[in-house]
Amino acid sequence: MNKQPIEQAMDRDLRLSQVAMQRAAQRAQDLAKATGTAIVISHDGVIEHLTPKPHEISALK
Repeated sequence: MNKQPIEQAMDRDLRLSQVAMQRAAQRAQDLAKATGTAIVISHDGVIEHLTPKPHEISALK
């Protein structure tokens, strides 16, 4: 297994994949807040449902 940090990968797509995943996660969170939808995540093997609070929910434009 390669122990080199992903930021040092020779493949440009691989180097930038972490940033792309962070953008996608943020977009999913924004959409969930806008629609009042829960997001399901797994953190250290524990499944969590993140439900937006009423003041976070906004109408889609």
